[in-house]
Amino acid sequence: MNISKYILIIVAVISLDSCSKILDNEPIGVLNSESFFKTSNDAVQGINAAYEPLMYTSSNKNAYWAFAELPTDEAVVGGDGSQPGLTELDFFTYTPRTEEFNNFYKLEYKGISQCNTVLDRVPSIDMDETLKNRILGEALFLRSFYYFQLTQVFGEVQLITRVLPPTDIKYAKSSKDAIYQQIINDCKDAANKLPTSYSATDVGRATKGAALALIAKTMLYSKNWQGVLDYVSQVKELNIYSLTADYQDNFKIKTQNNTESVWEIQHTNLELGVGNSLNQIWLSKKVTDGYGFAEVTQSYYDEFESGDPRRDFTIASNNQEYFGVTYKNSYSSTRHSPRKYLQTDSTVTQKADGDINVTPIRYAEVLLWEAEALNEIGRTSDAQDPLEVVRARARKQSSDPENTLPKITTADQGIMRQAIRHERSVELGFEMHKFFDYVRWGIASDKLGALGFQNGKHEVFPLPQIEIDLNKSLLQNPGY
Repeated sequence: MNISKYILIIVAVISLDSCSKILDNEPIGVLNSESFFKTSNDAVQGINAAYEPLMYTSSNKNAYWAFAELPTDEAVVGGDGSQPGLTELDFFTYTPRTEEFNNFYKLEYKGISQCNTVLDRVPSIDMDETLKNRILGEALFLRSFYYFQLTQVFGEVQLITRVLPPTDIKYAKSSKDAIYQQIINDCKDAANKLPTSYSATDVGRATKGAALALIAKTMLYSKNWQGVLDYVSQVKELNIYSLTADYQDNFKIKTQNNTESVWEIQHTNLELGVGNSLNQIWLSKKVTDGYGFAEVTQSYYDEFESGDPRRDFTIASNNQEYFGVTYKNSYSSTRHSPRKYLQTDSTVTQKADGDINVTPIRYAEVLLWEAEALNEIGRTSDAQDPLEVVRARARKQSSDPENTLPKITTADQGIMRQAIRHERSVELGFEMHKFFDYVRWGIASDKLGALGFQNGKHEVFPLPQIEIDLNKSLLQNPGY
C-alpha cells in the first residue's frame, strides 16, 4: 500500500473545499484546524491531504499536462472538441477566462494552503519528534513544488507562506526571484528533515533526494549553473539513484517507484477517484472510452534518431500493439499517439482511474541537468559523461547497439547544447517538460512562432480573470 490509498478518506476530512473563488474560503487554509490538529494521527492525515492536489484525477482536472504539451511542436489537441480550453492552448487563443487556468490555480493554492496549515499547526502537537520533523519536511517540499509549477505556468504569483484570513491575502504578486529563493530555502530545510527512503506503506512521500533535486531544478531555471552542479552532486552522493535497465520500467505498474524515481506522484485504481485520468484523456478516441486529447506530431516522431528504441516506447504508430488492440493510422489525425501513463483495460476497473504514476523528476533528467550545467559553464568535455549514461541505456535496448545512438564526443559548446536539448526531448517526451524547456532556453518564438507564440506574452499564461476581479492588487500578466 502507498500514500495514494489514504488520500480519499483524508480529503473528505480535511482538504479545502472546492468553491470556485479561492478568496471566498473562510478562512483560507484553516478548516477548523484548531480542533483537528491534536494528535500525531491528525498530523499524518493533515500532510496526506496536502498530496491530493498533485494528482491527475478526474475530479482535480489538473491541466498541467496541457500547458506543457499542447502549445508545442510535440503534440496537437485531438479529441472531440468538447474541451474548448485544450483547443485554445493548442492554437494560442486562450484568454484569462479559459477554464483550465482557473482550475489549475485553485488546485495549486489548495495544496499550498494545506501545507501552510500543517506548518502552522503541527509544531505544537505533542508527538514523536522524528515523525513531526518528517511531516514538516514534507509540507515544505510540497509547498515548494506547488510554487515551482505555479511560476512555470503563470510567472509571478502571490507568495503565501502562512495561514491567513481572506482579507489579508489580497496583495500583489511576488517576483519569480523571490519565489525561487523561498523554494530553495524551504527545500534546504526539508532536505534536513526528510529521510532518503520509506518503507512500503509510505512509498510516494517526499524524500531528501526529491528536495535536493527540486533545488537543482530551481537553480536550472534561474541559470545558476554552479548551483545546479552542487545540488546534483548531493543527489548523486545519496547513492540510491540509478537508471533502470529497461526504460519502460518507469511507466509500468509493477516497476514504479524504482531506483530512477526521484519524485513520483502516486495514483491508485480503487474506483474511488484517486487514479490517473490521463489513461483516458490521452488514449485514442478510437479505443473504447478513450478521449484522445493529445496526439503526437509527425515532427516529434521524426526527431528520434534511427533505431532509437525510445520512439516506440513513447509513441504508438501503425500496426503496433496498443493496449489490447492494434494501432492504426486512423487512431489519430497525426497517425501517432502517446503511450506513457496508459495501460490495458485488464489492469484497471475503470478507464479514468489508472494506477500508473506520474514522475515529475526522474534520475535521467537529473543527469541531463548536470550535462546542461557543465556545458553552460564551458566544461563541454565533462558534459559528455552524464549525457552518455542516458544515451547508453537507450542504446543497449536497441536492436543494433553497435550502430545506434553513437556517443557524443564534441568539444564544441554550441553543438553540445543542441545534443543535450535533443536528448531531453527524446528521453523525456510527453513527461510534461517541452513548453517550459523552450521558454527557459529562450527559443520558444523560434520553435513555436508559426503556431502562434508571441514574444513578450506567451512565455507565461494569463492569471484567471476571477482572481483579478477579486483582488485589485493582482495585476494581469502582460499581453492579456
